[in-house]
Amino acid sequence: MSEEWILLTKETRRVFSNAAWVPLRASVESKKGDLKEVGYVSEYFGCGSVAFPPEHRQLVEERLGWNDLGIGHTVAPYAYEDGYYASIDQYQYNDKEPIGVNLVYEHTQPVVGGRKWILSPDLVVALHLVKEGDNWVRPEENFVVVARETVSEDGEHRQIEIKREFLLDYLAARNLSLRLAYYRQRVENVPVFEDSAYSNLQPHNEERDNGKFTLIVRKLDDVFGGSWAMFRAWRTDVDEDEDAPVMGPENDSNTNHESSKGHRGGYKGVRVEGEFWREEWIDHQSKSLRVRGDTDPNLPQFIVETDGTRMRSAELDNEDIGRWLWFRASVVNELLNSRGFKLAWYTAETGAINSTSGYKTHFGINSSDLITVYAYDIARLAPWEQHVWAGHNVAPEGKVSSELLDAQVRAKPASTYAVEEMFFGSMRLLEDGFRHKYEISLFNHDIDDSEAGQQISRFASKDRASLLRLAKDIIRVFSDRLNITELRKLSTHQEKAKLGSNKLLQSILAEKIGDDKARRVFAEIAGAYDMRVGDAHPAGSKVTDAIKLAGVDEENSPLRQGEQLIHNVGRSIWYIGKFLFGETDDSDE
Repeated sequence: MSEEWILLTKETRRVFSNAAWVPLRASVESKKGDLKEVGYVSEYFGCGSVAFPPEHRQLVEERLGWNDLGIGHTVAPYAYEDGYYASIDQYQYNDKEPIGVNLVYEHTQPVVGGRKWILSPDLVVALHLVKEGDNWVRPEENFVVVARETVSEDGEHRQIEIKREFLLDYLAARNLSLRLAYYRQRVENVPVFEDSAYSNLQPHNEERDNGKFTLIVRKLDDVFGGSWAMFRAWRTDVDEDEDAPVMGPENDSNTNHESSKGHRGGYKGVRVEGEFWREEWIDHQSKSLRVRGDTDPNLPQFIVETDGTRMRSAELDNEDIGRWLWFRASVVNELLNSRGFKLAWYTAETGAINSTSGYKTHFGINSSDLITVYAYDIARLAPWEQHVWAGHNVAPEGKVSSELLDAQVRAKPASTYAVEEMFFGSMRLLEDGFRHKYEISLFNHDIDDSEAGQQISRFASKDRASLLRLAKDIIRVFSDRLNITELRKLSTHQEKAKLGSNKLLQSILAEKIGDDKARRVFAEIAGAYDMRVGDAHPAGSKVTDAIKLAGVDEENSPLRQGEQLIHNVGRSIWYIGKFLFGETDDSDE
């Protein structure tokens, strides 16, 4: 170790009032070696906290320190004999004189054993937090970790911290300031002080960095050695043979005693110990965007005109503003990469992004493959979501999506369907047909259409490589799920034992409509399958041939290529069901 380590030089410079994380309660220790032997090294951090309103600030600064606010201060409810009840959240200066608020409660658990720390339920609910493992997360802000707990191997709490940004929001809403009281200690047992890394230091006390530091140097024999004494007293008037013995008043004739004393010593080495105490305030900034709903002054601006003119989000936060905004389609993928976001479709060119903030942002796709959204629907979102949208905002081009206008202006939504919806719908129809006609399960396992639909989307296609990955996902939810065992039982093909899932299903269809027609129906599925195989090597003539077989026109934009691919495979699946279970005629080719 070094002088800097034992003097806690770096640690005393750091304050929590500008740190990302603030401890609300802590008792963290790391150590190695035997406490009473040379070579022992330990480090400890303890912290307690209480939130106070401004009227008690002076009293707190003058009267309360580590002993009153630190890890040793009792956090528990108390019922007085006169009927007064002090709830666990109250910090009392004197009996029945609450002046502060505890944000972490201590729950000692007799009988079952152990001790738990509980983060204030008021803080949890006010910030809309959800417990995940040892973390408290805020789903409305992309499940960001707001508070975290550290628990030892034996289940004892060691620390609860909160991200300062969220703590300040809560404190501002309640007009409280948090007072921290903490203690740091470092210890090393060395053989000889004069030969150690600390030989140039002298024991001392000093005021440093708004706290108090103490360096103590003591022989281990002085710390753990010394005289001891023991006194034992007992009663002599109890008859063990009596059924219900009763002791009389204590006196010299019915008691006896003995005593002993000695000296314990011989500990070799020197204990070098650095200690630091400090109290500090964590003051709010009079802003509570989350709990109180204050206006966020840092909201983004959005392009609203073709010349690049921008308007502030606050100006657009009006349901009657009468404007739309344009965004690159990439915004959808970025949002879907955030946990808890879902994509839903309403018509062929309109849908919604369901966010963790509880809003459904209705969008349309226009002729330039841009996303258009009513401005108010963006301005009402959580600030962090608005910044995501703003990062993809562009000047108006290609007009507002016609189908979006149908819904929002003409009040007559288009009677069209998204290719994504039709793809999953066709699979369900085909599955039902096999269940009803053949009494078998077409697929080995079920899927959640909504979950799978987050990957199988036209937005997933951004370039050739991602188009091939989209094909891979499509095959994964259709071909790879086909129940080969049951399909082999239905097929009469001579080499059915060697056929894969697609070929087996094609052979069953061929028995109904002939090989050539079945091959044409399966062409686009076969193309998607070959695209899947080419995913690892997106370049080359084989991949180009596969894309062409799938009916995808590479002259189109990546988004439209993805749409084509989903449409074509979904249409093929629909035709399989139509020819197997519906009316057929030659015009259906």
